[in-house]
Amino acid sequence: MKKFLVFGLSICFALTFSSCKTSKESAYKSAYDQAKQQELVQGDSQVAEPIEIAPVTTSTSTSTETPPPVDMSYREEKVVLATGEQGVLKAFSVVCGSFVSKTNADALKATLVGEGYSALVVQNPATGMYRVVCATYDDKQRAAEARDQFKASHPTDADFQKSWLLYNK
Repeated sequence: MKKFLVFGLSICFALTFSSCKTSKESAYKSAYDQAKQQELVQGDSQVAEPIEIAPVTTSTSTSTETPPPVDMSYREEKVVLATGEQGVLKAFSVVCGSFVSKTNADALKATLVGEGYSALVVQNPATGMYRVVCATYDDKQRAAEARDQFKASHPTDADFQKSWLLYNK
């Protein structure tokens, strides 16, 4: 008797939950279909208007406007050239990538070398992080300008837009 009661309750339980799912699915499907129909109706009624392209103008103004200030902020770290690297690391460097894995750092370096940069991989022995440097300078101002130029030459790359200055202590 107990077995029949448990069996009956389990069947009722299963039917209850399966019926709810079907009604939700059908409600979502009908709402989706209705929205799709409305989209098609609106799409047919819209007329494509010609797009006007504004001419590009360049300013040759000789006014004494000062250019925006260059961000001179930097991070201080003690870094050394990574194993197998050859090159000169100066006081200020433009870091365009940071990695835990040297393999990933080497891959980015290869990409940058392919673009014409004198990229280096450096390591912070304290943290173990590998930094990919695309330019290195003795002067902070020149390094900041190089960082801004690097960002400007890669406007669609969100990772390169996070490039920063490193002062090697």
